[in-house]
This record gives sequence, C-alpha cells and structure tokens, in this order.
Amino acid sequence: MSKKKKKYYTVWKGHHTGVFESWNDCKAQIKDFQGAQYKSFETFDAAKKALKGNYTDYVGKKKKFNSELSEAQLKKIGQPNYNSISVDAASSGNPGKMEYRGVDTKSKKELFKQGPFKEGTNNIGEFLALVHGLAFLKKKNSNRILYTDSRTAMSWVKKKTCNSKLIKSEKNKALFELVERAEDWLQKNNFSTIIVKWETKAWGEIPADFGRK
Repeated sequence: MSKKKKKYYTVWKGHHTGVFESWNDCKAQIKDFQGAQYKSFETFDAAKKALKGNYTDYVGKKKKFNSELSEAQLKKIGQPNYNSISVDAASSGNPGKMEYRGVDTKSKKELFKQGPFKEGTNNIGEFLALVHGLAFLKKKNSNRILYTDSRTAMSWVKKKTCNSKLIKSEKNKALFELVERAEDWLQKNNFSTIIVKWETKAWGEIPADFGRK
C-alpha cells in the first residue's frame, strides 16, 4: 500500500492564518469562520509562498495531473466525454458550510452555483448538484451527459431520495427546503440524461472541483 502524501494547508482568512501541517489543524481555523480562505499544497515552501500572495491567485488553478494508473488501465478508461457538464460540492466540515456548482467540462465555465449554506454536508451538496444539473440540461433540451465523482449522490438520485442523516434545524431550514424541491423534481420529471462517474484516478479532479482540499 502506497504511503499517503503529506499536505500543507495555507489559511489566508480564518481564526488564525498561516501554514498548517494537518487537515484537522486547518479545519479548526476555518470552522464557523465567515468567508474562510484556504488551500492545500504538496510542500511547505509552496504553502508558505502562497501565504504571501492572494487567495484568488491559487484557488481554482489546476496543476498538471499525472495518473498513477498503467497505460493499459488508462487506455481502457479512455478520455472524458467533453459533450458534458460536471458537478461538484465543497463542505467546510461535515456538517459545515456547503456550496455546489456545475461547469462545462471542457472550458470549466461555471454554469450554475448555489450556496454557501450555513450547515450542510458534502453528500447533500453532491446530490443537489446532480439534480440541478439534470434540471439544467432538461430545460435546455440538451443531449450532454452529466459527470459526478460521488457514487453516493448517484445512488440517491437513482432512488429519488436524499438519504442524509443530517438532522433538520433552523440553521439548515433553507437547505432542506431545497432538498425537498429536488426530490419532488425527481418524482415528477423523466429525463434521458446519462449520469457518469468521473474517473478521478485517470483524469484528476473533476472540473467542477472547488480546489480547496
């Protein structure tokens, strides 16, 4: 089993700013902090350099991805279908502040975005992003496919139910209203859009990724 690579986390805005050597330390700085700004780096020097710069110069920028899969495996998987849109969610904590979006897979142009919601989970965000993507493509009568990197969200959409364990509260009332609307849409609408699992190990992070962790 390969050893997990160590990451360093730069926090530009949080309870404390600086470079942190673990995700838990980083999470402590951004939890319940309005407008937190943070990102992971592979080396301490890169994280330290980023801290001296601006958050917007780093978040959303993708490094060149080198897959660890063999040539035979990559050939079998093939390339992404760019006649598609990709969706993803990001959550600061679980539960925590959550948002989701959909982008054009090839250009990465943002097509829709919702949030941040005060209290949500990544799985709920992935589910809502998928349903939003389905409704978006149906409204445009589009034949594009829909990519997600969440098998959980795919199963929830198939069952037409958001099977989250998150407890309803005043804090997440607006989010649960959106979940109910999404479930209602799935019950009342037929769609021909094909939902496909994004092959992260072959292609890198999904284009809709928020680039924070």
